[in-house]
Amino acid sequence: MTTTFDKRMSIDDIIASLSDGMTIGIGGWATRRKPMALVRALARSKLKDLTVVSYGGPDVGVLAAAGKIAKLAFAFVSLDHIPIEPHFKKARQAGLKVWEMDEGMLHWGLRAAAMHLPFLPTRCGMATSVAEHPGLRTIRSPYADGEELIAMPALRLDAALLHVHRSDERGNALILSPDPFFDELMARAADRVFLSAERIVPTEELGLPGNARFHPFERAVVTGVAEAPFGAHPTSAAPDYEIDMKHLRHYVASAESDDAWNAYRAAHVDVDQAAYVASVGGADAILAAPRPVY
Repeated sequence: MTTTFDKRMSIDDIIASLSDGMTIGIGGWATRRKPMALVRALARSKLKDLTVVSYGGPDVGVLAAAGKIAKLAFAFVSLDHIPIEPHFKKARQAGLKVWEMDEGMLHWGLRAAAMHLPFLPTRCGMATSVAEHPGLRTIRSPYADGEELIAMPALRLDAALLHVHRSDERGNALILSPDPFFDELMARAADRVFLSAERIVPTEELGLPGNARFHPFERAVVTGVAEAPFGAHPTSAAPDYEIDMKHLRHYVASAESDDAWNAYRAAHVDVDQAAYVASVGGADAILAAPRPVY
């Protein structure tokens, strides 16, 4: 007898399963494949005092503007074509508690957690101000070289929020974009993993094992998956759709005043995913976004 593990959840049910004070990793990279439908649901929830770990983009900005972040562990927070994320900038200037680190250090902290190690040694960050963080320690190589290295501590996550292109009901997922970034490490570094997926499809439509290179982590680590078409918007989920620069500029303008943010939030955050898609012009408008040039 075969048992089917149905992990399908709604976006709101995923957020309702989280708790105040959690450490939450958010997948993707700046303006690419961020789980924005989950982020917006988190922003409109009653959750508070979160520690967020991210290669940040508008996910960090939205949560900072909504007052959800108690501490941020990050390597950067950027909108790519718009270098400075304005809501993050305002929050940091207002005293947001942060742990800023080198990109490689964040990678190594997630990898240590994914490997269930307490730390990994690295040269990343050596001889820079990020190495002066009071929580960091150094370690000397026990071999003949005797090199002093940063002992990057594991960044263990209570939960990871990730966006994928396809999933089945059991949590087998495909990431079809050119770069999976570090989502597979976040998945293995977290106690619970929640996915939003462009489409939930029957297992046979995933094309496994032939598409194994697009299958970044085991279904066993996945706690729940919600179908969320355009769930990464306004970031990209290429090849399905690209970054929406027009909407990102609208989002940036929302940092100009409290009234501007309140208006943006009412229109685009305090609504469910279907209403959000309608608010940005609908599926046709999202699909018409041109491919960016870097």
